[in-house]
Amino acid sequence: EGVVLAADRRASAGMYVAHKYVRKVLYIAPNIGITTAGSVADLQFIYDLLKNIYHYNLITGMRPITIKALATYLANMLSFSKYLPYIVQILIGGVDEQPRLYNLDYVGDITEEDYTATGSGSVEAIGIIEDEYRPDMTLDEAADLARRAIFSSIKRDPYTGTGVIVSKITKSGHEEKEYYPQRKI
Repeated sequence: EGVVLAADRRASAGMYVAHKYVRKVLYIAPNIGITTAGSVADLQFIYDLLKNIYHYNLITGMRPITIKALATYLANMLSFSKYLPYIVQILIGGVDEQPRLYNLDYVGDITEEDYTATGSGSVEAIGIIEDEYRPDMTLDEAADLARRAIFSSIKRDPYTGTGVIVSKITKSGHEEKEYYPQRKI
């Protein structure tokens, strides 16, 4: 049916909150997205590169590049630069022939996943996801689970915060919503 990508809105630099409303869910195409964790400069470069590769294939008349091919290209690039690495953790997900979700780390390891979590808040989030994930979940149920997992991270991880972006990606495009915790006085 689709893939859910979600991320918080806080960017940190060491102990400093560098930005409270950063976008960590980005789109290469309407049906392909990435989530970002790590060095902002490295992530911006990689995002632009992936978008350029995708659009190069379209304008040169080649067939659209698959999500697996984009993930493999990025994994090779990260592996090649492992001695002077890009400091990133990236999820690439979307729907081409079928729903796909790939997890990539800074040395080029690539795994295809049913679910995963990255970034500083992943320790808190993955526990909730592992307890409640079911392969037969609807896209709405998966989106709600991702939202709740990140809100749990916001409560426990000082580097995760502000709000949550949740994106439901299907073959025809994506639908995105933002959520913010209610403040108790």
